[in-house]
Amino acid sequence: MSMSEADARKRTSGSDANGPDEGHVTREQWKSTALAAMANYIDAGSIVAGAAGLALWSNLFHMSHTFVGVLGAFSSNAISAGVGALIGGRICDLLGRKRIYQYDLLVYAFGILWIVFAQTAWMLVVGYVIVGLAVGADVPASWTLIAEDAPAKARGKLSGLAQVFWNAGPVVTLMLSLICSPLGVLGVRIVFAHLFVVAIVTWSLRQGMAESARWTAQARNAAAPNPPGPAGERPARAPAAANAVALSNVRTLLSGRNVGALLFLMGMYGIWNLEAGTGGFFFPYILRTVGSQSQAVSVAVQCFGFILSAASVAVIFMPLNDRVNRRVLFGISAAIQVIGYLFFVFFPLTLAIALANVILLNIGGGFGQQPFFQVWSGELFPTMLRSTAQGLMFAVVRIGLGIWSFFVPGLAATGFHTLALFLQVKDFKPLSRPFLQLLSQPDSCHVAQTHEAHGVATAVCGSKRLVEVRRICCYAPFATPSGGNGCASK
Repeated sequence: MSMSEADARKRTSGSDANGPDEGHVTREQWKSTALAAMANYIDAGSIVAGAAGLALWSNLFHMSHTFVGVLGAFSSNAISAGVGALIGGRICDLLGRKRIYQYDLLVYAFGILWIVFAQTAWMLVVGYVIVGLAVGADVPASWTLIAEDAPAKARGKLSGLAQVFWNAGPVVTLMLSLICSPLGVLGVRIVFAHLFVVAIVTWSLRQGMAESARWTAQARNAAAPNPPGPAGERPARAPAAANAVALSNVRTLLSGRNVGALLFLMGMYGIWNLEAGTGGFFFPYILRTVGSQSQAVSVAVQCFGFILSAASVAVIFMPLNDRVNRRVLFGISAAIQVIGYLFFVFFPLTLAIALANVILLNIGGGFGQQPFFQVWSGELFPTMLRSTAQGLMFAVVRIGLGIWSFFVPGLAATGFHTLALFLQVKDFKPLSRPFLQLLSQPDSCHVAQTHEAHGVATAVCGSKRLVEVRRICCYAPFATPSGGNGCASK
């Protein structure tokens, strides 16, 4: 597939318009989103492939609970992915979103081969770390491209497609695991081998993708020569270029409204990720070691959950996110997930209880924290810091999950109820008032005009007259009527 830079600029320009077509998604936008969304497929696929084979690896290499925790902590589920996102996110803002695509999936494929041919436990750790670094670098690049290419009123829809891919990776991986389960460890190696093939094919197809037109325009402004000044005076930088340079300064993330956006998103996504990461990597292991289920049953239950989650994204999040009150949608999702974990708190871990938990958690999660994190993290930061911010937040969340992963096998071995109680309490944390105030503007707030270079937008909020609002953290095409951004009048 080949997409020219001119086509990309045309798509982006069309998405900025405030006309009747601003919610229309073209065929090229679906294609580019699908290729970018493969980051989610390989990320979740590698996590779940490791989860499906963890009990078998543990038996083969005689791993202790401590070593299982180490493997989970440094896998693509946690610390290594966080480090990769921190590095990759900054590269994306400095050198372009597409630059990451030249190498990251080749590194990912190399790491997968380490896992496929692993003969000792330390080879697994090496492979997992390499895979994590690569997939971590890919995520901010891909999520940023999806956000910047999407029409203003279809951002939730296209971000939702990426989340469908995030669930598709585990479904395919787990189905392969079921088919290959009679083969034991050889079956696990075959499952990882399929990720190698997917990575190489995706890398090849991505070489025809165009660079983000938004980033290209901002980078061009930053590189613009200074206009000549009066004799004897130092030339002044053009306003657009000066603002682009200022917004590319990492220190900008630690000032003003950007700090609030960072804290909100890291709190919301980080707390949820403790549950999601724990379940994604350790759920089959827990079912086998605590719930006494077979490898095939534990994998089948998890596969069923990801199918439900994908359906929830497609049926609830994609059609509704750009049209309804996001806070209400988010609150309903969190409540459903809390109820799902209450089953683990009050009842023994049986297959029926596991199914009840899987049904509620995945239906609620399909239109919950992760898809909202993807949308909001693309909306709340300026172009030249968007990937840096996403990489930073992803790093904090995944590294925190890695530290938590050290303790999960030991906690599960004690009976699992303490673990379940902790995980269910966290679901309502992001709904506390201080967090919601960061996203508390009226849902009817419609940004009609913007000038990103100066961080100024003109907005119509409810029945109020036109007011000038300062938006150093975002710009109007990303301030959808559905309540994603703060709308602070000044």
